[in-house]
Amino acid sequence: MAYKIPESVLVVIHTADLRVLLMRRADTVADCWQSVTGSRQSLDEPLMQTALREVREETGIDGRAAGCRLADWHRQNVYPLDPRWKWRYAPAVTHNTEHVFGLRVPDRTPIHLNPPEHTQLIWLPWRAAADRCFSTTNAKACLLLPEQGATES
Repeated sequence: MAYKIPESVLVVIHTADLRVLLMRRADTVADCWQSVTGSRQSLDEPLMQTALREVREETGIDGRAAGCRLADWHRQNVYPLDPRWKWRYAPAVTHNTEHVFGLRVPDRTPIHLNPPEHTQLIWLPWRAAADRCFSTTNAKACLLLPEQGATES
């Protein structure tokens, strides 16, 4: 088995009026709602490319399409690996570094969930989205949206 690289992206997908897309994880019985997340495929994969790939894999959205704007928020979170997913990483790995991005999309952008990853989706105002996220780093990113989203114009 190839281990995951402990460097990932978190992509907050949102509309111009700061509604945030959250998806319910399929691989847990808990009510885990999140934004797009995913690890680099290789150490030399640019983070922007990781973000675009993960968005397409999880939602079907082409982050380069007309009306979409992907922005690197130049924020990183370092956190201990969740025991539920530790087995995906090499035995000596204890932490992940997460790079935060925002993706503004047009209203009514079609979403096509990847069933092995997510079972439901919901669009929520940014504060309500922060309250719904199971990950503290995802919640904090949602709370940054009014400030960061303004830079995506």
